[in-house]
Amino acid sequence: MTLTVWVDDWQMQCCGEDFAPGDVVSWQLLRADPEDYADIVGRGRAADIDFCEEHHGQEEGRGPTALEVLTITEVHCRYEVPAGSAGRVSRPVPGSAVLVPVERADGWAAERAGVRFAGYLVTCRRGGDRP
Repeated sequence: MTLTVWVDDWQMQCCGEDFAPGDVVSWQLLRADPEDYADIVGRGRAADIDFCEEHHGQEEGRGPTALEVLTITEVHCRYEVPAGSAGRVSRPVPGSAVLVPVERADGWAAERAGVRFAGYLVTCRRGGDRP
């Protein structure tokens, strides 16, 4: 069974380790809420996200999970301050996602016109699972 894991750009930049398809990683996984990712990747794709990878917080009693990386997709999107917002906090613009399949994740991505790198969608399977 394959899983889709969201990996934030900033988590990788802070303290993540590079990974590529075929690598086995050991990640702390938190159950994902599709609503948290709908504006970044679109509602349909967000519904496919099973977990997010978390370096900085841990759920009590949950250890890391061994996963074999199958595919990696960079996610880029446009950010803007929402119309009518009292603050200056930029938010992802729905429908602006650009998905780029890559062969390695290191937390950094080539710049793309009009969008910013947000993170990775990683398909994987639990360490011991085999087709």
